[in-house]
Amino acid sequence: MTDKTVGFVGLGIMGLPMAKNLLDAGYQVVGYNRSEAPVEELVEDGGEDGGSPAGVAERSDVVLLCLPDSPDVENVVLGESEEAEPVIDGLSKGMTLVDHSTISPTVTEGIAERLEEAGVAMLDAPISGGEEGAIEGTLSIMVGGREAVLDEQMDVLEVLGGTVTHCGPSGAGQTTKACNQIVVAAQMVGVSEALVFAQQAGADVEAVVEAISGGAAGCWTLDNRAPAMADGDFDPGFFAEYQYKDLRIATDAGEAFGAPMPQTALAHELYKTMVQNGMGRDDNSGVMQVIRMMAGDRED
Repeated sequence: MTDKTVGFVGLGIMGLPMAKNLLDAGYQVVGYNRSEAPVEELVEDGGEDGGSPAGVAERSDVVLLCLPDSPDVENVVLGESEEAEPVIDGLSKGMTLVDHSTISPTVTEGIAERLEEAGVAMLDAPISGGEEGAIEGTLSIMVGGREAVLDEQMDVLEVLGGTVTHCGPSGAGQTTKACNQIVVAAQMVGVSEALVFAQQAGADVEAVVEAISGGAAGCWTLDNRAPAMADGDFDPGFFAEYQYKDLRIATDAGEAFGAPMPQTALAHELYKTMVQNGMGRDDNSGVMQVIRMMAGDRED
């Protein structure tokens, strides 16, 4: 049992198992979520209900966030819209905020500056690894911010991640996550095209996956998603609408920094198509359904 109390705001598909892992590791955890059910589950496992974002911060030594998008983080941390009790109201000088959300690098930099004025350090620490990684504590964590601050919170992050990498100053973690999502989307689209092609050509899809997984085409998506994709199983581990949001962040950043992203722009449009066709809550591997639609073979 450690005497460090960790606050956790955002107990969703990723945040709740992360918070539970901290409890299992002996940390005291105070949580908050807009919907009550995840908080109740956390309390059942030994955590505490913080009541509000500010309430979590007031009772914690370090606060972790895992929220959907940039406006959510701005609102919950700074009270930029309807949040009446934002995190910043409960933070005290010398504390650290660790943001595991995937948001805009420029938004991250702005929030970090506001917190710095209040004497609070911030680490942008987006995560990769999906629901499985959150449950198993094997996430890849990409960190931006001061290295000395990361060192102070490394004990907490090592509970959550199999790898924790310092990527540079504030915003660098979010830039790295954008790079990650560019590659993830490329894998998902590429594997989707390959599987639909194999099905259309009448090949043994299971044999195709086994054959190409051991060669130059080998990748995480083939190893972890292809069998379910071939069976039409798109139960979410990472929502397609979140992938779409992440690709929007990447393409916006590419525009801001003058970085060409032709493949990412295509993937962005395919995930937009998923969302527009009511598939946003499917797994991000469900982009295969769009390829099937293009082949005239949509499976409902």
